[in-house]
Amino acid sequence: MNWATGKPGAEDLLLSDESQTQAYYGRMENARELSRRAVDSAKRNDAKEAAALWQANEALWEAEFGNTAKARAGAATAMSMSPGRDVRLLVALVLAKSGDVTRAQELADKLDGDFPRSTILQDYWLPTIRAEIALSRNNAVQAIEFLKPAVPYELGLPPQFQVGTLYPVYVRGQACLRARQENKAVAEFQKTLDNQGILLNSPVGALARLQLGRSYLAIRNKEKARSLYLDFLSLWKDADPDIPILKQAKREYAMLQ
Repeated sequence: MNWATGKPGAEDLLLSDESQTQAYYGRMENARELSRRAVDSAKRNDAKEAAALWQANEALWEAEFGNTAKARAGAATAMSMSPGRDVRLLVALVLAKSGDVTRAQELADKLDGDFPRSTILQDYWLPTIRAEIALSRNNAVQAIEFLKPAVPYELGLPPQFQVGTLYPVYVRGQACLRARQENKAVAEFQKTLDNQGILLNSPVGALARLQLGRSYLAIRNKEKARSLYLDFLSLWKDADPDIPILKQAKREYAMLQ
């Protein structure tokens, strides 16, 4: 970070990466401040697309953590900066996760039409976005179907991030849990934890612990569930206390005692 200070193309990237590390531990106030600095750094160097991408990335974690209003506001800000392909796909995912299904579908359809030969879009991101839209519409089985094209690519590193995300795996796990395919959900979330070397500081790696705990709880393995909830809560021991998903996790863990 010291080396990157003031260096165009390096400072903003490392600030965003550090922001993601803070989000991994649930320290969202710190994450937001670092993200703001990343956006400002990119703007100073007229890197509008990078600035918008860092803003969209922040909005995505807000959506994952249940901060719906902040997620939508961040998505709108990102789109106003530079609505390029990568920004639009992340915004579509944010909107699908935060309940604006109509706008998410519009963006997904437009991306599909604009980039019919983009492998990363057609076989990684669009299946994930469509699956999230299906989950928002309470159609978990359809979400699982949408994710089939992503299987050969889901352990890859999408260029929109500095690390792998395993997003198709994570969303499939959520869909399986909602579809009452609990054992399959366990397998998907375990796959996420088995590939921490791909995820590195992606917050998906932290959230997968909670989701795996929920999956074990669904199959009535309370011992494993309790261990995984504790793992997640220990990881987030210094997290901001007002994060919706953290408050929900604490309530669920208390019921396991």
